[in-house]
Amino acid sequence: MPETPSDRGSLDLLDPDEWNEGADRAARERAERRRARQARHPRPGRDDHLPAGHGGARRLAGTGLGRLLIGSVGALALATLVGLFALWPSPAHHGPSQAFGGKSYGAVVTAVRDVRCPGPVAQRCRRVSARLQDGPKRGTVAVLDLGPSNLVSSYSAGDRVRVQPVAAPRGSHAAPSYEFAGLDRRGTLRWLVIIFAALVVLLARWRGALALVGFAASLLLIVKFLVPAILAGSPPLLVALIGALAVMFITVGLTYGVSPQSAAAILGISASLLFAGVAGTIAVHSAQLDGRSSDLAIYLQQSDSRLSLQGVVLAGLILGALGVLADMAVTQASAVMALRRANPELGARALFSGAFSVGRDHLIATTHTLVLVYVGATLPLLLVLQSAGVSTTDALNAQDVAEPIVATLIGAMALLLSVPLTTALAAALVSHVPAEALPEAHADHHH
Repeated sequence: MPETPSDRGSLDLLDPDEWNEGADRAARERAERRRARQARHPRPGRDDHLPAGHGGARRLAGTGLGRLLIGSVGALALATLVGLFALWPSPAHHGPSQAFGGKSYGAVVTAVRDVRCPGPVAQRCRRVSARLQDGPKRGTVAVLDLGPSNLVSSYSAGDRVRVQPVAAPRGSHAAPSYEFAGLDRRGTLRWLVIIFAALVVLLARWRGALALVGFAASLLLIVKFLVPAILAGSPPLLVALIGALAVMFITVGLTYGVSPQSAAAILGISASLLFAGVAGTIAVHSAQLDGRSSDLAIYLQQSDSRLSLQGVVLAGLILGALGVLADMAVTQASAVMALRRANPELGARALFSGAFSVGRDHLIATTHTLVLVYVGATLPLLLVLQSAGVSTTDALNAQDVAEPIVATLIGAMALLLSVPLTTALAAALVSHVPAEALPEAHADHHH
């Protein structure tokens, strides 16, 4: 029995004399016949003046399959734009927010003391003095009683905190006092963002800069479209699908521009997201996950009775699956491109076989990553259940645990589907484009 690509090392995949000999021989024969026809009937095209690595999308459009798939990508992009336009929420006008206790102001701790707590019980309470850095009372010192010393966090002079004004009782002439809102973590978050952006640009250069633009645009789309549209009463699942598709177009477009692999990745991700939406809907309804498992969900339901909490669960499932789907689809498209450049004689079947053997290893690692992400998100809950002695059966039956399990399994199934689908699409597309027209892995793309 002849060896398969999965039975050899990764170096053998690039050896045209040893890897996949049967399919390789047939591909070489077809390529020789094609070159002979082209030599007898040369047809100069508009891309002849382009350097190697450019014009792949234009040459792809010259084939029937290429036109079909490019048309599918165009139709999907148009449907996404129409969905964004139809579901885009009207500007919401809110009064002063009372969430998390209302507006807070920055302050710096000047002193920390442990004093006797009020009441008959002899207990020590922590009292903090903090100088306000902004707000109408900037420069004044607020005295904050935090609670029993053995139950609150430790603070020291110089710590940056946030405080909230507490209105004086009606009829009282006393100045408003302040209460402790928490540590001011914005400085740490700001430096983390700066260091992250610097590392991305330093290691990935212009690709990293484009990735940062994609991150910003994706987050802006979620904040300005997805969240407000759900709060406005639009179907959460539909909003999540449209938002995920829009984020996908931004991400893949900035990564690849207009190219054969971007078309394959877009179609593979879209089909996998659609599968996740359908399978997730069936699973959520079957398990009767109504989303009413947390205090935040109850608050949402009370503040807006039109909001479907079950739809919110589905929307979170779609967004959670998008990241790993995009990573896997882009990687598989790149693997097909690399094999095609390494051996231009490979046909679609040989390209699929080689890239899929690579994708299987990546698939296991990515599925493991997806599981660990959800486990990490539910770690505090797991600790509480374990410390309370809750049995495994009862823990798995709890909605707080069942929701991430369903999300993990649906995301993993969509991931499993995306690998062969994206690989097949990329192999079919790339096999119709001359290898010299394919962009190099780290070359500039023609946007």
